[in-house]
Amino acid sequence: VTHGIPACIGGMTINSKQLDNESPISIFAVNKCYVTVQEGTFFDGSGFAALVREGYKVRSDVNITLEFRTTAVHGVLLGVSSAKVDAIGLEIVNGKVLFHVNNGAGRITATYEPRGTNSLCDGKWHKLQANKSKHRISMIIDGNLVQTDNPYIQSTSADTNNPIYVGGYPADVKQNCLTSKNSFHGCLRNLVLTKGQQAELFDFSRAFDLRGVFPHSCPGAEH
Repeated sequence: VTHGIPACIGGMTINSKQLDNESPISIFAVNKCYVTVQEGTFFDGSGFAALVREGYKVRSDVNITLEFRTTAVHGVLLGVSSAKVDAIGLEIVNGKVLFHVNNGAGRITATYEPRGTNSLCDGKWHKLQANKSKHRISMIIDGNLVQTDNPYIQSTSADTNNPIYVGGYPADVKQNCLTSKNSFHGCLRNLVLTKGQQAELFDFSRAFDLRGVFPHSCPGAEH
C-alpha cells in the first residue's frame, strides 16, 4: 500500500494508553475531521495537486469536466503546459471562469461571466465542462454555453508534455495558459478528462505531489 487512507481516525489507544491527537510530534497531509463532510477533495488555498508524472498530452482534442465549490473569487483550477507555448488552462479570475488554449499560434480564451447576482463563488457546487476540439474551444457552466472564435484555424494541436496541475502549481513551474498564481481554496470533485471514447476519472489521493490538498474530505460548510 503506497497511499494513505481517506478516513477519520480517533480514540486510538496503545497498551491501554490513549494517544494525544491534538499535539503530534510531526504531521503530514493530515487534516481535521469535519462534523459534516461531503464527497470531494479540499484545497486549502496554499498548494496544488500534481497528476500524471510522465506528462499529459492534450494534442487536438480534450474534454474536461469537474465540479467546484468555493467562496474565493480567484483561483487556479487546472493547467497543462509545455516548455514552449502550447498549453491549456482553467482558472477563476474576479469571479469569472476562463478557459485558455494555445495550440502554438496564440492564446485563445473563452470567458464565462455569471449574470447579475448569480455568483459562482457562493460556496455551492457548480458543474464545469471545458472542451477543446482542434482549434475550437467552448465551455459549459451550470448548463450555460460560452464559446469563442479562434483566428488561428490552421493550428489545432496543443503539444503538452507536462503534468496536470490542479488547484495551483509550483513557483518554479511555467504555465503558459494561466494568468493567476492564486491557489484554489475550496472543494473539487469528479475531475474527468476525456479524449475520444477514453474517459479518465482522476483520484486525487493518487497524485504524485499533493500540497495543501486533502483527498476525499470536503467540509460540509466553509470552516
